[in-house]
Amino acid sequence: MAGSTWAARTHRAPDVFDARTHAVAKWAVPVVGGLIYGYWAAANARDAGPITGWNVLFGFVCAIVFAAAYIGVRMLAPVLRRELHALVWTAFAGIAFGFLYSLTGASVLRSTFMALGVSVFVLAGSFYHYYTHEDAAGHPVN
Repeated sequence: MAGSTWAARTHRAPDVFDARTHAVAKWAVPVVGGLIYGYWAAANARDAGPITGWNVLFGFVCAIVFAAAYIGVRMLAPVLRRELHALVWTAFAGIAFGFLYSLTGASVLRSTFMALGVSVFVLAGSFYHYYTHEDAAGHPVN
Protein backbone atom coordinates (compact mmCIF):
# COMPACT_ATOMS: atom_id res chain seq x y z
CA MET A 1 0.00 0.00 0.00
CA ALA A 2 2.98 2.25 -0.47
CA GLY A 3 2.15 5.49 -2.18
CA SER A 4 -1.56 5.40 -1.42
CA THR A 5 -3.08 8.09 0.68
CA TRP A 6 -5.49 7.15 3.41
CA ALA A 7 -8.07 9.79 4.09
CA ALA A 8 -9.13 10.13 7.66
CA ARG A 9 -12.62 8.75 7.85
CA THR A 10 -15.00 9.86 10.46
CA HIS A 11 -18.32 8.32 11.24
CA ARG A 12 -21.26 10.33 12.38
CA ALA A 13 -24.59 8.80 13.21
CA PRO A 14 -27.40 9.89 10.90
CA ASP A 15 -29.76 12.53 12.23
CA VAL A 16 -33.21 10.95 12.03
CA PHE A 17 -35.07 13.97 13.42
CA ASP A 18 -35.74 17.20 11.59
CA ALA A 19 -34.92 20.70 12.83
CA ARG A 20 -38.43 21.22 14.22
CA THR A 21 -38.16 18.13 16.41
CA HIS A 22 -34.81 19.33 17.76
CA ALA A 23 -36.29 22.76 18.49
CA VAL A 24 -39.19 21.22 20.41
CA ALA A 25 -36.88 18.87 22.32
CA LYS A 26 -34.61 21.78 23.25
CA TRP A 27 -37.39 23.13 25.48
CA ALA A 28 -39.40 19.97 26.19
CA VAL A 29 -36.53 18.10 27.87
CA PRO A 30 -35.87 20.75 30.56
CA VAL A 31 -39.58 21.36 31.15
CA VAL A 32 -40.52 17.69 31.46
CA GLY A 33 -37.36 16.96 33.46
CA GLY A 34 -38.16 19.87 35.77
CA LEU A 35 -41.72 18.70 36.30
CA ILE A 36 -40.54 15.19 37.14
CA TYR A 37 -37.88 16.58 39.47
CA GLY A 38 -40.38 18.94 41.14
CA TYR A 39 -42.89 16.14 41.66
CA TRP A 40 -40.17 13.93 43.12
CA ALA A 41 -38.96 16.71 45.45
CA ALA A 42 -42.50 17.47 46.62
CA ALA A 43 -43.18 13.78 47.24
CA ASN A 44 -39.98 13.45 49.27
CA ALA A 45 -40.76 16.60 51.25
CA ARG A 46 -44.29 15.58 52.23
CA ASP A 47 -43.10 12.11 53.37
CA ALA A 48 -46.43 10.35 52.70
CA GLY A 49 -48.38 13.11 54.41
CA PRO A 50 -51.24 15.06 52.89
CA ILE A 51 -50.73 17.15 49.79
CA THR A 52 -50.91 20.81 50.77
CA GLY A 53 -50.69 24.06 48.86
CA TRP A 54 -47.20 24.66 50.22
CA ASN A 55 -46.16 21.23 49.04
CA VAL A 56 -47.46 21.94 45.52
CA LEU A 57 -45.73 25.34 45.53
CA PHE A 58 -42.49 23.70 46.67
CA GLY A 59 -42.73 21.22 43.80
CA PHE A 60 -43.26 23.95 41.20
CA VAL A 61 -40.42 26.06 42.58
CA CYS A 62 -38.12 23.04 42.45
CA ALA A 63 -39.26 22.33 38.89
CA ILE A 64 -38.52 25.90 37.78
CA VAL A 65 -35.12 25.97 39.46
CA PHE A 66 -34.16 22.57 38.02
CA ALA A 67 -35.25 23.53 34.49
CA ALA A 68 -33.44 26.89 34.69
CA ALA A 69 -30.25 25.26 36.00
CA TYR A 70 -30.45 22.57 33.30
CA ILE A 71 -30.83 25.21 30.57
CA GLY A 72 -27.97 27.22 32.08
CA VAL A 73 -25.66 24.21 32.20
CA ARG A 74 -26.66 23.23 28.68
CA MET A 75 -25.77 26.73 27.44
CA LEU A 76 -22.55 27.08 29.47
CA ALA A 77 -21.01 23.62 29.16
CA PRO A 78 -20.37 23.48 25.39
CA VAL A 79 -18.13 26.57 25.47
CA LEU A 80 -15.84 24.94 28.04
CA ARG A 81 -12.99 22.52 27.50
CA ARG A 82 -13.94 18.86 27.69
CA GLU A 83 -12.70 18.42 31.28
CA LEU A 84 -14.70 21.37 32.56
CA HIS A 85 -17.61 20.37 30.32
CA ALA A 86 -17.78 17.02 32.12
CA LEU A 87 -17.23 18.65 35.52
CA VAL A 88 -20.14 21.08 35.07
CA TRP A 89 -22.55 18.24 34.25
CA THR A 90 -21.14 16.26 37.17
CA ALA A 91 -21.74 19.12 39.59
CA PHE A 92 -25.27 19.60 38.27
CA ALA A 93 -26.12 15.90 38.67
CA GLY A 94 -24.51 15.65 42.11
CA ILE A 95 -26.24 18.73 43.47
CA ALA A 96 -29.62 17.73 42.03
CA PHE A 97 -29.37 14.22 43.45
CA GLY A 98 -27.99 15.41 46.80
CA PHE A 99 -30.89 17.81 47.26
CA LEU A 100 -33.46 15.12 46.49
CA TYR A 101 -31.73 12.71 48.84
CA SER A 102 -31.60 15.29 51.63
CA LEU A 103 -35.38 15.67 51.43
CA THR A 104 -35.78 12.08 52.60
CA GLY A 105 -34.63 13.07 56.08
CA ALA A 106 -31.11 11.72 55.72
CA SER A 107 -28.27 13.54 57.44
CA VAL A 108 -26.23 16.15 55.60
CA LEU A 109 -23.19 13.90 55.72
CA ARG A 110 -25.01 10.92 54.22
CA SER A 111 -26.62 13.12 51.56
CA THR A 112 -23.20 14.50 50.64
CA PHE A 113 -21.63 11.05 50.35
CA MET A 114 -24.52 9.72 48.28
CA ALA A 115 -24.28 12.74 45.97
CA LEU A 116 -20.54 12.25 45.63
CA GLY A 117 -21.13 8.59 44.76
CA VAL A 118 -23.53 9.57 41.98
CA SER A 119 -21.11 12.28 40.84
CA VAL A 120 -18.27 9.80 40.42
CA PHE A 121 -20.29 7.79 37.90
CA VAL A 122 -21.53 10.89 36.08
CA LEU A 123 -17.97 12.25 35.88
CA ALA A 124 -16.64 8.98 34.53
CA GLY A 125 -19.34 8.68 31.90
CA SER A 126 -19.40 12.30 30.81
CA PHE A 127 -15.61 12.64 30.72
CA TYR A 128 -15.34 9.51 28.59
CA HIS A 129 -18.05 10.80 26.26
CA TYR A 130 -16.52 14.25 25.82
CA TYR A 131 -12.96 12.88 25.63
CA THR A 132 -13.95 10.63 22.73
CA HIS A 133 -16.22 13.15 20.97
CA GLU A 134 -14.32 16.47 21.35
CA ASP A 135 -10.80 17.74 20.71
CA ALA A 136 -8.74 19.34 23.48
CA ALA A 137 -10.28 22.77 22.81
CA GLY A 138 -13.83 21.44 23.21
CA HIS A 139 -14.80 21.40 19.54
CA PRO A 140 -16.80 18.40 18.31
CA VAL A 141 -14.78 15.88 16.35
CA ASN A 142 -16.60 14.88 13.19
